[in-house]
Amino acid sequence: MKWLLSAFALLVLNVAHAEDFVRSHALVMHGEPALAADFSHLPYVNVDAPKQGSVTHEAQGTFDTFNPFIVKGNSAAGVGQIYDTLLTSNDDEAFAQYGLLAESIDLPEDRSWVRFNLRPEARFHDGKPVTAEDVVFTFNLLIEKGAPFYRAYYGSIKEVKAESASSVRFTFADGTNRELPLILGQLPILPKHFWQNHDFSKADLTIPLGSGPYKLGEFDTGRSVSYQLVKDYWAKDLPINRGRHNFAEIKYEYYRDSSVALEAFKSGRIDYRIETSAKDWATAYTGPMFDSGKVHTDTLSNENPQGMQGFVFNTRRDLFKQTEVRKAIGLLFDFEWTNEQLFYGAYKRTNSYFAASELASTGLPEGGELALLEPFKKQLPQEVFTKEFTLEKTRGDGNIRPQMREALALLKEAGWSLNKGKLLDANGKQMHIEFLLYQKSFERIVLPYTRNLQKIGISTEVRVVDVSQYVNRVQNFDFDMVVGSFGQSSSPGNEQRDFWGSKAAEHTGSRNIIGVNSPVIDSLIEAVIAAEDRQALIDATRALDRVLLWSYYVVPQWHLNAWRVAYWDKLKRPERNPKYALGLDSWWVE
Repeated sequence: MKWLLSAFALLVLNVAHAEDFVRSHALVMHGEPALAADFSHLPYVNVDAPKQGSVTHEAQGTFDTFNPFIVKGNSAAGVGQIYDTLLTSNDDEAFAQYGLLAESIDLPEDRSWVRFNLRPEARFHDGKPVTAEDVVFTFNLLIEKGAPFYRAYYGSIKEVKAESASSVRFTFADGTNRELPLILGQLPILPKHFWQNHDFSKADLTIPLGSGPYKLGEFDTGRSVSYQLVKDYWAKDLPINRGRHNFAEIKYEYYRDSSVALEAFKSGRIDYRIETSAKDWATAYTGPMFDSGKVHTDTLSNENPQGMQGFVFNTRRDLFKQTEVRKAIGLLFDFEWTNEQLFYGAYKRTNSYFAASELASTGLPEGGELALLEPFKKQLPQEVFTKEFTLEKTRGDGNIRPQMREALALLKEAGWSLNKGKLLDANGKQMHIEFLLYQKSFERIVLPYTRNLQKIGISTEVRVVDVSQYVNRVQNFDFDMVVGSFGQSSSPGNEQRDFWGSKAAEHTGSRNIIGVNSPVIDSLIEAVIAAEDRQALIDATRALDRVLLWSYYVVPQWHLNAWRVAYWDKLKRPERNPKYALGLDSWWVE
């Protein structure tokens, strides 16, 4: 038998398409997959979990479309569950993808292309097979009519070709992007026969056709939407899916804001809730239902990089083009006071765009990181090479006079002057900053910050708008400052182009809401993408992180390496949650 396997391997390597490649059940960024080809199920699921009952989640704002792939409209919460992707994750591995629609993956040593071989049993909900033509159609459709994000994300792909009814090959511009095959594995596949007869660019309530574990159920436009478990789901018995997708119905109820949603949860309208407010977690989860055990409150730790959340500057505004101005405004955010008075000391200050991970820059640059930064020595602040980046700490008692003095000195250096209590530019115009929010509960955090800004003569306004208006303004870069977050994985790659790439800064709807436009950062992004091994990735990411930090594009806020989860007792979960996700799709109703 061993001889036969070896012979087959040689056949695959040397005969197919006259090219050398390795055929595998999984793809990983570096090293080998944790689960062998004959694995029976994911290590964190309950394979005996019953498939029954319903779970109701909260959603905020409204929705007016079931198309999540375009810029227009507000797509319905949870709609991604109707689609299958070529590969899917094991949430115990930092960056690994296992076959879902694809039964196997062919990859050459130089990673210059990838081939996905589809499962013959893969079906859309109407019973028609998922083919290589559907994959090609989906890719081209997203590039041509999808959100700008897709053009940046798939920018290194030179060609996509259906080699047979079940085999599709993607050829890359070069093999330097080790992540690209895995990124393509995340591609949700759309049915060509459906979208050929519908307008993909239109944000409306066209009922989409998918191939995933759920299909669209009842909905009340803008208020609620439900998804029904597909009983004859083609992939329900695959090892990657055993013990998953256990709810017979998943429903999303829409609420104006989180405070209303919290009351809905406590009344039993919502079954499950992730709490993001430290104040509410400390004070609001009390009462008979909690004392009796009818409602559980668990803090579930995770090993995820925390990314960056902060007050985001729109550097397209002339006001924020100078680094000194951005640094000065950041000095007046009193995190220590905020954490103690508003958050019950729950958080850590975020000091990296890759916080709580080995990817975060620390100390001074050295080794591979220094080698990446040195060619840009003339374009970067001297401090990048001579000082460790730190965020100044306040006393925590509300007195920030030292920070005010330092901020005023920086603003004077940038051409601003304090006159009769107003901070004025050279033309005598007062500095004015609008903070754009959609969560009214965030006002209590922003208002103390704006009072500090007012103390040095800055005029401020806090504007709370509905979700639709907020999304529209942010997508069109029509704001001064917002609260933004940039989530990160343990293996950053192409998405960095959309976060900070100069090309993305030009495209409406991109995630480069800051407006970062820097040749140095562009070069470091490409170094991250092209990293050949884990150490090279760490070095490149640390270099990128360091330059972003010293550019003062955001006023960093806080993070917590855990989820605060509240749920009614009808919901059960496996003995442990995975390392890098909450694993809600492995929970069940008892």
